[in-house]
Amino acid sequence: MQPLDAPLPCADWALFLDVDGTLIDIAARPDRVSVPEGLPATLNRVKDRLGGALALISGRPLDDIDRLMAPYRLPCAAEHGAILRWGDGTVRSQGDRYVVQEKLREELREAARSWPGTIVEEKRYNVVVHYRQSPFCHGAVRDFTRSLAIKAGPEFEVLPARMAFEIRHRALNKGHAVNAFLAEPPFHSRRPVFVGDDVTDEDGFRMAVALGGIGIDVRVVFAGEPSRVRAWLESFESQLPS
Repeated sequence: MQPLDAPLPCADWALFLDVDGTLIDIAARPDRVSVPEGLPATLNRVKDRLGGALALISGRPLDDIDRLMAPYRLPCAAEHGAILRWGDGTVRSQGDRYVVQEKLREELREAARSWPGTIVEEKRYNVVVHYRQSPFCHGAVRDFTRSLAIKAGPEFEVLPARMAFEIRHRALNKGHAVNAFLAEPPFHSRRPVFVGDDVTDEDGFRMAVALGGIGIDVRVVFAGEPSRVRAWLESFESQLPS
């Protein structure tokens, strides 16, 4: 099941993994995803094989990541890097100036009432509108979120994702998260490998490649199938020293 184009794992990697669409299948709603049995344990074992140098890099809130990966609390970047957690449990969060303002969130909630089937997902720093269940709202959601980002100021932007638009601070991206991890042990001096499946992951790809590593697009290398990514990760145990 392992794709021929997937690189063989190396013991000197620092492995960075997106979650939705990479490790787990996309669901109609973010709160309805299903985590395959054994995935959290596999990730924990791979982390140990890499000397601790594995981190999840997700747009999800930190509590969401922990709920999905229970009972493990893996190193991770939540909300595109607004919140970083290291292997020893230390958490580093950005300041309030990176938060989408409450008055803009209220405008978005009000507008969403006229978009049947859409879901407004509010995080500590960012806010997302999911329109997977109402694709006809694409244009309205895109235009309105762009207008709110303009109101928020030049430091903010709208990030298109799979059937969603997210308003976030420009400094919060997965590339910056990768760079932050690589500045600290056990990630420091390792070769970065970023695995993701969406526009939101392209900053991570670019940073990994710029630092001499690899960007692995699930859509290309794994035919867009998280099950293939999981099988690839399971192969690490036989290919890396314990």
